[in-house]
Amino acid sequence: MKSLGIDIGGTKIYAAVVAENGTLLSEIKKYATPKTRKEIEQILKEIIQNFEAQVDVIGISTAGAVDNTNTKILGSTGNLCIDYPKINFMKLSSKKVVIENDANCAAWAEFKLNPEKNKQNIVVLTLGTGVGGGIIVNGQLLKGKNGAAGEMHFKMSRNKRRQCTCGAYDCFEIYASGTGLKLTAQELSGNPAMTTYDVIEGVKNKDELCSKILQTWQNDIIDGIIGLANIFDPDYVILSGSMAQFVDYEKITLSVNKEIVTTPTKVIPAKFANNAGLIGAAILAMEKIK
Repeated sequence: MKSLGIDIGGTKIYAAVVAENGTLLSEIKKYATPKTRKEIEQILKEIIQNFEAQVDVIGISTAGAVDNTNTKILGSTGNLCIDYPKINFMKLSSKKVVIENDANCAAWAEFKLNPEKNKQNIVVLTLGTGVGGGIIVNGQLLKGKNGAAGEMHFKMSRNKRRQCTCGAYDCFEIYASGTGLKLTAQELSGNPAMTTYDVIEGVKNKDELCSKILQTWQNDIIDGIIGLANIFDPDYVILSGSMAQFVDYEKITLSVNKEIVTTPTKVIPAKFANNAGLIGAAILAMEKIK
């Protein structure tokens, strides 16, 4: 069986054919994410038409909460057009289409294709422009009553320091994301034009301020993981997404385990890196039609 996996993010759309064991059977195609719903629909139709004859099912990984029937998005996200949830994904192909939240897809890929099959409890955080969350509890994807569980918008402060894309203030996402790193850099440097790129380059050049900025950002990630570990008692906390490459996994693991009240956990990089959402959507779709 083969599936077309599509991963829709705020800036890029990725697509590839995937086998049941998670192997990529085609080159990953990359597209810029359009700014309007009609343009997104059009590019999705074009992608599916190019691959449809080769696959049995379509699996779509997307930003935003997805309902428990895997057929529709429950609400818009800050990095996609406001009417994005109005897309009728089920009509994009004559074959079955299965959609799921991108972080849930990443979690499913990391769980199902993990060589340590006895690990039944994991938390996956996708660190990118925003922060996504996927949680596996006792071998089951945690979805909640309507499908919206795992959103990383718990409070880090009551001081209304930063407004998140969700409209609330001081969510974990607005501190632990790439956007969060940029805001931390601007606050600590006093330079409103400072970017995440500037921070990373500065760290490479052993700049003390940039190192402090990166550590402050990492401390915010640690604080969030401590709370998640205390609630879910995971075997692993897995970090994926474009920003996950900039964290010190050994330091985070040590810091988390010093403070949690549950059993020790490990913070590790994702096996599938930025491909986890695409692969997870594909294998989830194949499971749904069996």
